[in-house]
Amino acid sequence: MSNTLQPIAALGAGSWGTAVAIQIARCEQPVKLWGRDEAQMRGMAETRRNARYLPDAPFPDLLGAHVSLQETCEGCRDFMISVPSHAFRETLESIKPYFPEDGRIFWITKGLERGTGEFLHNVAMKIMGPVPVAIVSGPTFAKEVAAGLPAAVTVASPNPEFAKDIVGYLHGHGMRAYTHGDIIGVQLGGAIKNVLAIAAGIIDGLNLGANTRAGMITRGLAEMNRLGMKLGAQRETFMGLAGLGDLVLTCTDNLSRNRRMGLALAKGLTVDEAKAEIQQVVEGVMTTDEVWRVAQKFEVDMPITQQIYAVLYEGQTPMDAVKALIARTPKEEMA
Repeated sequence: MSNTLQPIAALGAGSWGTAVAIQIARCEQPVKLWGRDEAQMRGMAETRRNARYLPDAPFPDLLGAHVSLQETCEGCRDFMISVPSHAFRETLESIKPYFPEDGRIFWITKGLERGTGEFLHNVAMKIMGPVPVAIVSGPTFAKEVAAGLPAAVTVASPNPEFAKDIVGYLHGHGMRAYTHGDIIGVQLGGAIKNVLAIAAGIIDGLNLGANTRAGMITRGLAEMNRLGMKLGAQRETFMGLAGLGDLVLTCTDNLSRNRRMGLALAKGLTVDEAKAEIQQVVEGVMTTDEVWRVAQKFEVDMPITQQIYAVLYEGQTPMDAVKALIARTPKEEMA
């Protein structure tokens, strides 16, 4: 594992990016945190905390907040991207002038590229060239990670040494980190679980009971498997931290923005009204569009995803979406 004191550039100062930056700094690795909101970053530098999202989590000594992107990137080899998926490409393009020849990129973003449905590792290599890439994913909420509560994540990369280095940055102080070789499956699990969390919120918002929620989670996992197999993922990945683990977490706890989106839709709010109520990016709204288009392209049966798409983009009511799923023709469970 890497013992270097070379700082990591953490790009994206939302709740999750800040929480992971705190965890890395706790593990005695210097971190330079940057975000687009200059006023917010100045406030974070002065108060030594992210007052907007994590007011109860003071920064460790090795974590610094920066206003200048260039200064953030200087002296760094490893870059952690924590912006929403729709800003992933733009962020990489913005750091490219400052990116070193031996630079490496990992991200904690969950989703596919907006408009193309591309996996983020493909986007990264198209923009930056054949650089080492990795994703960190798993069942984690920012507030709990920032507080130092126990958690577990997986680090997926086609480059085993890079994955081990990232594990070294994260492992300790309550967090366990594992390496993984299936970068497609880990990305897909982290994306689809957000779609299914919206479904879980709808179910609970409509008071349809624990049976219904459990059935949806199980059949949602089957959808995740079907699309994953078609795209070259490993089946066992979806039984791990980035699949089942993250799916159960986001479907059952109200810290999940995507679950809260479903709850809001169930009580009659529009998508825009729900976003305004949540006041943070709800990744699953955009991811539903991308996942559903990929499923259609590869002719993969994903009825839950289809109905969430219909609710978000076609005016379907949440209850009618549930009725459509229940009315489907019986079939073999493992088909």
